[in-house]
Amino acid sequence: MNNVILKQPQRIVFGTGSLARFADDFLALEKKRLFVLTAEPVLPALSSTLDRLRQAGIEVQTETRIAGEPTVGDFKRILGEAREFGADSVAGIGGGSVMDVSKLIATFLHSDQPIETCYGIGFVKSRGVWFACLPTTAGTGSEVSPNAILLDETDNGKKGIVSDFLLADAAYLDPELTRSVPARVTAETGMDALTHCIEVHTNKFAHPAVSLYAKYGISLIARYLERAVRNGSDMEAREGMLLGSMYGGLGLGPVNTAAVHALAYPVGGMFHKSHGLSNSVLLPTVMKFNMSANPKAYAEVALALGCEPGTSDEETALRGVEFVARLSKACGIPQSLAEIGIPQSAVPEMARAAMLQQRLLKNNPRPVTEQDCADIYNSLYE
Repeated sequence: MNNVILKQPQRIVFGTGSLARFADDFLALEKKRLFVLTAEPVLPALSSTLDRLRQAGIEVQTETRIAGEPTVGDFKRILGEAREFGADSVAGIGGGSVMDVSKLIATFLHSDQPIETCYGIGFVKSRGVWFACLPTTAGTGSEVSPNAILLDETDNGKKGIVSDFLLADAAYLDPELTRSVPARVTAETGMDALTHCIEVHTNKFAHPAVSLYAKYGISLIARYLERAVRNGSDMEAREGMLLGSMYGGLGLGPVNTAAVHALAYPVGGMFHKSHGLSNSVLLPTVMKFNMSANPKAYAEVALALGCEPGTSDEETALRGVEFVARLSKACGIPQSLAEIGIPQSAVPEMARAAMLQQRLLKNNPRPVTEQDCADIYNSLYE
């Protein structure tokens, strides 16, 4: 067994009512100035909680202008706002983009380290102020991971910042906060969560202590994603999806993702497609590309998805690929790059950009060349 370091927030609270528990815990901290990053549609669900904090004497400032994938410019603008407010604590209540920026705001609030020097793994020098993450989508698992992603406007590249200092002090997962998420977002973020779980389990650096989470996450998402897409008020499905997403997030620190994410970043960065959509379109094809490198692991993915075993690992693994493609289609997700408006003429540039994501490609079970990237992209136009 290879060594593994398990990483997660000091406190994880899961279940209906977790939002109220966040307020209870925050008031016990004796903090005075809370900077809240969230999204406009989430505010109605937060109003009573934020009012309660204000009535208890807490100064609360909200920031709701993160739209889509956050940029380096967004981060710097919001960091300035948090500093001007004099925040002594931060809460990210939203999807992955909101939580990623929240982590960075809390970490860099009193730091003079330029964000540009922190791209990659382990370059952040110090921890910042207390912060919590509360997901409103079942997708990124950012609430329990040490990762944050920004879009760098200088080259349209996705830049990852990975550091133990980006682990939240506390994560509160309340399925009620996901109830109103639209079907399309539910589908895309759910497929993102599935991608995390699959890439964690099939990774070159996979470990049984982490795969335990990943395989259970796969089974939960396979069972509940289509239900959650079809009926957002199905709280059993919402709970299952949020738990599956969390399990995927718990694998990002110890193991992380691989080629699906590496190839998805140029799609999102160059053409401003959502992260979940980019992963969704690529996932079945990359799974098929990787199967030969570790048929056993991909067969285990298929079994976790609920597929019947075949006569060989290869046959079972292929059933898993076909299941993922059917699930994606059933949830209304496009099945090709052409369908989401990516011109095939962009393939060479995307392939070059994907090869820059070596922090992810080094994890892939099968070596990936620039030609492999181009072939995978091109196959999604056939």
